[in-house]
Amino acid sequence: MTTALTDSVAHLSPGRWATANRLLVRKALAEFSHERLLTPTPLGDDRYTVRSDDASTEYRFTARLFALDHWQVEADTITRHRHGSEIPLDAVEFFIELRHTLGISEEILPVYLEEISSTLAGTAYKLTKEPATSGQLVAAGFQAVETGMTEGHPCFVANNGRLGFGVDEYRAYAPEAASPIRLVWLAARRERATFTAGAGLDYDALIKDELSEATRERFAGALRGLGLDPDDYFLLPVHPWQWWNKLAVTFAGELAERHLVVLGEGEDGYLAQQSIRTFFNTDHPEKHYVKTALSVLNMGFMRGLSAAYMEATPAINDWLAGIVERDDLLRGARFSIIRERAAIGYHHRSYEAATVKGSPYRKMLAALWRESPVPGLQPGERVATMASLLHTDHEGDSVAGALIAESGLDPQVWLRHYLDAYLVPVLHSFYAYDLVYMPHGENVILVLEDGIVTRTIFKDIAEEIAVMDPDAVLPPKVDRIRAEVPEDMKLLSVFTDVFDCFFRFLGAGLAIEGILDEETFWRTVAACVRDYQESVPYLAEKFARYDLFEPEFALSCLNRLQLRNNQQMVDLNDPAGALQLVGRLKNPIAGF
Repeated sequence: MTTALTDSVAHLSPGRWATANRLLVRKALAEFSHERLLTPTPLGDDRYTVRSDDASTEYRFTARLFALDHWQVEADTITRHRHGSEIPLDAVEFFIELRHTLGISEEILPVYLEEISSTLAGTAYKLTKEPATSGQLVAAGFQAVETGMTEGHPCFVANNGRLGFGVDEYRAYAPEAASPIRLVWLAARRERATFTAGAGLDYDALIKDELSEATRERFAGALRGLGLDPDDYFLLPVHPWQWWNKLAVTFAGELAERHLVVLGEGEDGYLAQQSIRTFFNTDHPEKHYVKTALSVLNMGFMRGLSAAYMEATPAINDWLAGIVERDDLLRGARFSIIRERAAIGYHHRSYEAATVKGSPYRKMLAALWRESPVPGLQPGERVATMASLLHTDHEGDSVAGALIAESGLDPQVWLRHYLDAYLVPVLHSFYAYDLVYMPHGENVILVLEDGIVTRTIFKDIAEEIAVMDPDAVLPPKVDRIRAEVPEDMKLLSVFTDVFDCFFRFLGAGLAIEGILDEETFWRTVAACVRDYQESVPYLAEKFARYDLFEPEFALSCLNRLQLRNNQQMVDLNDPAGALQLVGRLKNPIAGF
């Protein structure tokens, strides 16, 4: 028993903890300076200093500034000083020392510190893994890349909170732990559950494809053994953590009344993805991803799934797939989405009567099935999450750099291939359809041939897309994606989500590696935008109204959202209303 106890925290060694703290303080200094929460004082020769609220503690560091007020802080140069002495870096103390400067309330601070501690522990665990170079990682395949990421969201400082996971559960369910799991299956009484599916799919066909005949018979036998009719129930997959920690207790009455029946584990092995609650079927990669409800607090939200929200999911995906199929430009770019084909949600009548829309108590038991990208791959194609482009290995080399090297192309040419595959569909969706995605790294899958990005696949559709045209004609089931956004904020969907939250890091990273200078990076982005606009002259009026070459745009701050409310950063019914806009950024393509 003692061995198991000590093994569970073996990753928490002094050396790894010091490294984790240094990396997190580096990110905090960089991103809080970018968001203008901190104003570093120049000391000369790229040296800067930041003082604590009471000015008794000082942080000194070296940094280079890049486009979009990007602070590239060198981790090894950070020192902390108090009363004339140098003292060790401590990320938790950093937030306590700067709590007023950062605007963290007394209510939020302890929960945020818990998220910081969890993020540090996750980094310490990742440091125990045998280091793989970026070149080895991209050669290792789709899931090796997915589980090999070390940083998480590039903007958020507390990006690995996962409050609710114990240390044993972290090792079982965190994507970086790469532990195969089996999903727990429940039977849900049909009169209390809602199942919806996309065109051409029904419940029986889905379950027949997802579960073997032996497993289906095993589950039906379990129900019959209790004197229950299998035809009265839907089968519903749940995250093992959710079963052990939530459903078995919080839904005890439903289980006692046989409205829910636990049937056992499925036979297929799955791996958790970067989003922690979505699973890839490793035994049968052609089968659907399964996305599950998970009542764990992570990066500003409880990661549940709403039964009511799930109901329209397949219809929204079919609608978007139809647009993509009918649009000549999107088809020409070979752009695609992987559809969320079916969804199921359980309605706990008591919790729904006791709570308002959006409550975490309404998001404890639901699941959806999303297409796998694997069956659609052609010979010679492989896939990787776009988030991996920003991954840097222990030698300081990035995945983007490894792919450029593999391709043999000039870096600027490689970049243009990537932009044509990724940026052009984002722009065309916005200008032609007033349609926006959440196109961050984790939501985009790159299709690669010989290291070259040839096309992109977008995912996480129903929860993340919005149509910003108030007059758009949408099918009734799709109408919930209509969003009222002020005119002057619409283009932030590109400026913030693409330029500031992804290209800012990619451009600076390639420059630091000496692969591609910053001016060439942004000139290539500008050329891609210009060429796209020239290819669709019928949208000229929209290009003038929403000018991607305007000199400046508003700085939208993600960490400020989390520091203000780390339980629910944004009201999903009014995402624009929650934005924290602080000053303006110079548009790096305006000069081109």
